[in-house]
Amino acid sequence: MTEVRVALPAHLRTLARTGSEVRLEVVRTPTIAAVLDELESCYPVLRGTIRDHGSAHRRAYIRLFGAGRDLSHESPESLLPAAVRSGAEPLRVVGAIAGG
Repeated sequence: MTEVRVALPAHLRTLARTGSEVRLEVVRTPTIAAVLDELESCYPVLRGTIRDHGSAHRRAYIRLFGAGRDLSHESPESLLPAAVRSGAEPLRVVGAIAGG
């Protein structure tokens, strides 16, 4: 079992009624998908906000960062960086900004 910290942007914190960071116990291999599955399990109101309901693909305007790396385009089955797996750093969920 791995404890992973997840930092959420303000709009998702408000929706989930939680603080800026949550701690999750991940019993599977700590991949991006496993952490998001656990996050959605603990905070069902977040289902569909980070990943699409049907396909489970990351939403276009959501980015994922960990240990100084952009993980947004990594495979969902990619192992989280060591610093995130150890709990030293959080997996950061960031709402991207678009416009011109």
